[in-house]
Amino acid sequence: MDEAATRDLLVELARSLFDRGYSVGSAGNISVRLDDGYLMTPTNSSLGRLAAGRLSKLDLGFRHVDGDAPSKEVFMHRAMYESRPEAGAVVHLHSTMATAVACLPDVDASNPIPPLTPYFVMRVGRTMPVVPYYRPGDAAMGPAIAAAAKEARAVLLANHGPVVSGKTLTDAVYAAEELEEAARLFLLLRAQSPRLLTPGQVEDLLATFS
Repeated sequence: MDEAATRDLLVELARSLFDRGYSVGSAGNISVRLDDGYLMTPTNSSLGRLAAGRLSKLDLGFRHVDGDAPSKEVFMHRAMYESRPEAGAVVHLHSTMATAVACLPDVDASNPIPPLTPYFVMRVGRTMPVVPYYRPGDAAMGPAIAAAAKEARAVLLANHGPVVSGKTLTDAVYAAEELEEAARLFLLLRAQSPRLLTPGQVEDLLATFS
């Protein structure tokens, strides 16, 4: 996909996320890898009102080279790309259910959402750790995300929201959507004793759909 088509797709998918309530106001940001750098949503922009020609363009060193100024959370995306070489895109949202899980003090910080459904495992992976709280925009969050992402395609930022990577922009968006639904199921079933996928079933899914 060429850059022009990638810009259009980013705008389309971002608007879809916004329209369905996965982000509000100017919350959240999205980036996608190009051959010569990255595209990123601009700072203080709404995912529902992006313009393809005004997306931020960064070079391979994550320096701003064109378009509007990038999100203040460039470091978050850089940390994911550097820890996940296969990642072609990163989606950060403040989606309600995933953020709710990120606010719970008594979940397993190494993997707060258990394997309830096959599609959660297929799209998000085996683990999804919680990164300790940092103030939004604090670059100190970068190393913490990078460390967590070495073993996980997605992380939850404590009291903040999810950061999800994918091989393509569409994959990353689908994974973010699947994470939100898994968080919803987890919260609905938290007081119950749901049947989880077994370790063998998880490994089978990862081996089949990796």
